[in-house]
Amino acid sequence: MWNTVLIVSLVCFYETRAADSCDDVISSCLTYGLPWTGCYEDRIATCERPKGRLDNRFIRMNVNSSQEIEADPTPQHRIYIPSSALQRIMGGAASDEVLLVTTVIESTYFKVSEPRRSKSRAIMPTRIDGDVMGGFVLVVRAGRQSVTNLPHPVRLTFVHNKQVDAGTCVFWYESALGNGTVYWSPDGCETNNTGSETICSCNHMSFFAVLVNPELSVDKRSADNLSYITYVGSALSVFFTTISLIVYICQQRRRPEKAISVHMQLTGALLCLHLSFLLCCFWVLQLKGEEEEEGWVCGGLGLFLHWSLLATFTWTALEGFHLYLLLVRVFNIYVRRYLLKLSVVGWGLPTLTAVVCGISGVYGKYRLELTDENNHNSTAAICWISSDFKQRPVVSYITTVALPCLVILCNSCMLGLVVFKMWGLRRGLRRGGERQKMDREKGSRLWKDCATVLGLSWVLGLPWGLASTTYVSLPGIYVFTILNSLQGVFVFLWSVALTCKSRSDISSSKDPSSSQKMMTTSFNN
Repeated sequence: MWNTVLIVSLVCFYETRAADSCDDVISSCLTYGLPWTGCYEDRIATCERPKGRLDNRFIRMNVNSSQEIEADPTPQHRIYIPSSALQRIMGGAASDEVLLVTTVIESTYFKVSEPRRSKSRAIMPTRIDGDVMGGFVLVVRAGRQSVTNLPHPVRLTFVHNKQVDAGTCVFWYESALGNGTVYWSPDGCETNNTGSETICSCNHMSFFAVLVNPELSVDKRSADNLSYITYVGSALSVFFTTISLIVYICQQRRRPEKAISVHMQLTGALLCLHLSFLLCCFWVLQLKGEEEEEGWVCGGLGLFLHWSLLATFTWTALEGFHLYLLLVRVFNIYVRRYLLKLSVVGWGLPTLTAVVCGISGVYGKYRLELTDENNHNSTAAICWISSDFKQRPVVSYITTVALPCLVILCNSCMLGLVVFKMWGLRRGLRRGGERQKMDREKGSRLWKDCATVLGLSWVLGLPWGLASTTYVSLPGIYVFTILNSLQGVFVFLWSVALTCKSRSDISSSKDPSSSQKMMTTSFNN
C-alpha cells in the first residue's frame, strides 16, 4: 500500500513539474537555494509556454545537427551555432535532431558569491567584476548535457545603443565543489568590440553576458546640487582671486620677487578660469536653447574657458618648475629674462592651442545627459568643447586628462621634495645645538609645516588629482567640486599667509636660525 502511495505521489510530482509555466521556472528554482542555474537549464527544456501569448524572447525548437543555426531571442541578442558544435553535442546518438533553447533573463537574478576557502586544489576559472551591459543575460542550451571545448566556437552578438570600449564577454560559473562559489568568468570566450556590437566567441554553452566597467550616473537632483555648489564656489573664487591679485601687486611694488610674479600669473589664470566658467553657464541658461543666437557667442566663450583651463595648468606646472629651481638648483640658477620666458610659455602655449582648436571648430555647446529618480531624461549644457565635434574625445583627452595628469604627477614630486627638505632642515637644527628650542616650539612648528605643505598643495594644483574619484563614487564628485571651485579662496589664504610671513621675517631678520623662515624665503625668491 505504501509503495502504491509513493509511486502515485512521484507521478503527480513529475507531472506537476513538467506542467510548470516557463514564466515561473526561475522563481521555482530559486526556492531550492543556490546554485539555481542547473535547475533552470533542466526545467526550460520541458516547461509549458503560456497559451495565447507569444513570447519572442523564449525560443525552443528541435534543430538538425547537420545544419548551422542562427536565432535572435531579442533584437539586441543573436546567436550562431556551427553544425560541428551540434554534432559534438549529439555524440553518438541515432537521432539527427537536437533540442535548442535560448532566451534572455534579467541580470538581477545573478548574485556573485565570494569564493570560500576549500582544501581542494582544483584550478578555478578567472573571475572579473563589472556591470552587466543592458541588464540581460543570454541563455544558450543545446541537448541534455553541458558540453565544453567545442571544435568551433559559438558566436554570440550583443547589440548596444551607445559606444562601449571595454566590454568583456563572460559566462556564469558555478563551482562543482558545492561551496556556493558563483561569479562571472571570461575563460573560454573571446571578445571582439566593434563599437555598436560586442561579439563573443565561446567554446561552450552556458549563461552569457558582457561586463562593462561600473558607470557612475548622476541624477538630476545631484546635478542641480553640484551646479549650485559650483556657482557659489566659483563666485567666491572670482572675488578672492581679485583680492589676491591686489595683494600680490602691493607686495611686488614693496618687495619685488620672482616667486610673487609667478603667483600673480597663476592667480590671474584662476580668475579667468572661474569667470569664464560662470559666463559659459549663465549664457546657456539665459538663452534656453536658442541655437541660432548662441552659436558664435557660445563658441567664443568655450574658447575662453578652454584657454583659461590650459593657462591654469600651465602656470601650475611653472610653479612646480620654479620650486624645483629653488630647492634643487639652489646655486647658479640665474636665467636671463626669466619672467619673460615663463610668460611666453605660460600664456603662449594655451593661446596657440586654443586658437588652433578654435579654427578647427572645436568649441560650441556641450550637452550632458541626466536622469532623475523616475528615469526621465534631461540635458544640462555648457559652452565648452562641442558635443557635435567628431574628434571631441581626442581633444578632451589630451587637454583635460593627459595634461593635468602630467602636471599633477610632476608637482606631487615637487611637494614630496619640499617635505623632505623641511625634514632635513629640522634634523640639521637639532644637531646644531638647538634641540631645546626645537622641543619648545615643536607644536607651533608642526602646524606651520602643515600649513606650508597644505598651501603649496593648492598652489601646485594637487586637488585636481581628486578628479580620479569622480569616476567611482558620487561623494567623490562632491569633494572634487567643493575643493576645486574654492581653489581661488585657498590661494587667497596662501597669499595672506605669505604677506604675514614676509612682515614677520622683516621684523625678525636678526634671527638667522629659523628653518621656517629659510623655507618661506626660498619659496618667495
